Amino acid sequence: MERLTIVKVGGKVVEDESSLMQFISDFERITGAKILVHGGGVLATRMQERLGIENRMVDGRRITDAETLKVVTMVYAGWVNKSIVAHLQALKVNAIGLTGADLNVIHSVKRPVKEIDYGYVGDIEDINAAVLAKLLADGAVPVMSPLTHDGKGNLLNTNADTIAAELAVALAQRFDVTLIYCFEKSGVLMDENDDESAIPLINKDLYLRYKAERLITGGMIPKLDNAFRAIDAGVRQVVITKASELGKTGGTRIVK
Repeated sequence: MERLTIVKVGGKVVEDESSLMQFISDFERITGAKILVHGGGVLATRMQERLGIENRMVDGRRITDAETLKVVTMVYAGWVNKSIVAHLQALKVNAIGLTGADLNVIHSVKRPVKEIDYGYVGDIEDINAAVLAKLLADGAVPVMSPLTHDGKGNLLNTNADTIAAELAVALAQRFDVTLIYCFEKSGVLMDENDDESAIPLINKDLYLRYKAERLITGGMIPKLDNAFRAIDAGVRQVVITKASELGKTGGTRIVK
């Protein structure tokens, strides 16, 4: 099977231009087929503030009303996505920027209203793996922004970690997939205030134990849930690491 590396970058890396440029340079050096998934939430929040649009978050997830959807579309699919594509092209990487609506790559459904109405937020239903495989076979490098669509003309704000995991799962039938989550921390930390405390290897039993002991909390929980879903579905390995360590041996490896 051909190898495929799917890299998700987010957190403070995307908002800091020098960190992002270094990351893009490191991403360029990854050999073989590859896909980049990016976030941009901090930049979207700043744009909302500039436009006088209230930013509402619940447990780290953005409430996406109609006006907020316009902002995240401008920021994610516009400035962030096209800036990354342009910088990759400058490095002779034949990148193509996509939302889930482009080529019907990712179809989602609007999250149903329960205790919380998240607005225009999408839960992924289907990945068009055949289209992505053709782009990869043609030598293109897809750069995915965290937007999907419902097939009814609506864009949906969709968690970038989840997009990366679902892409990995969908393509694991066609490729030998490695999924890498990059952000500003050195991995999954035993002590969130100590960047030297990265756990080198985590399996499901360790994860459940650390979570029960509240050593792993907050936004790392959905990231690891996505990682283990990918591993269980046939993805060869998942790595959570500092963006500046991309391509190196550090970080946390998630295994069966």
